[in-house]
Amino acid sequence: MRLFEAIIDANHRAVAGDASAGLRPADFADNLPIIALTCIDPRLNALFPNVLGIPGDQFIWMRNAGNIVTGPLSSTMRSLALACAVKGGQEVAIIGHTDCQICKTTTMQLLDLLKTAGVERAGLPENLNEFFGMFATERQNVIKACDIVRHSPLIGPKIPVHGLLVDIETGKLEWLVNGYEVWQRPASLVKNVFSTLAGASTEELGGGPLAGFQFGEMKFPESKIGEIAAKAGDWLAKKVEQIEAKPAPSPLPSAPSRPQKIPLPPPIRPRIIVRREGN
Repeated sequence: MRLFEAIIDANHRAVAGDASAGLRPADFADNLPIIALTCIDPRLNALFPNVLGIPGDQFIWMRNAGNIVTGPLSSTMRSLALACAVKGGQEVAIIGHTDCQICKTTTMQLLDLLKTAGVERAGLPENLNEFFGMFATERQNVIKACDIVRHSPLIGPKIPVHGLLVDIETGKLEWLVNGYEVWQRPASLVKNVFSTLAGASTEELGGGPLAGFQFGEMKFPESKIGEIAAKAGDWLAKKVEQIEAKPAPSPLPSAPSRPQKIPLPPPIRPRIIVRREGN
């Protein structure tokens, strides 16, 4: 039994009244910690991570309004990627909840609420539904978020991405997206292209423009996050100093004035000779 299979089983037994129901996190040490994205609803404070049966030190809790993921390169995806890469998250769960107030808020109601808070419509993006990620049902929102996360280039293919819905009253979990199934299907079909190219011979590369390139020798900078921006700022400051230190360029010679047009002579008018009769 895998981690989330055990979590769902223990949760359902506990909700049904089984006092002995529980999870043994030590049995799933290789699958911990997990990353959970939930809503900001304060009613969830009493539920997590208890409903999952996972200790707090193995639970990376991310929250935003409506547990919304707007795009594969959004700020939420950035945090999920860092939680996996830096904090060692092994599995991701997008967890919605019943009676979500974000789901019940219409666009017009949102505009009225924002206006009450002093936010004018003119300062908001044109497509409010797309910007705020408004959704019709809690289930639809979770399924959509899982699809975005699974196809994001920021999340490795070996990270299972699950979708769950928790009952805000009982704490019962509904498993909407089984990350193991979604993960396993493409795993047998996809090859690691770079690892294949790293050991490829010149003949296998076909003698084309890639033939002389050694993929195995590819090296990447080891800058820390934030160092690139700082180095860019230093470089720009030096460039400004160099420009200011250079002497002002000599003025360009003025363009020669155009010669005046030579006036044309007046037209020659033919003389008219009048002959008198008899002469």
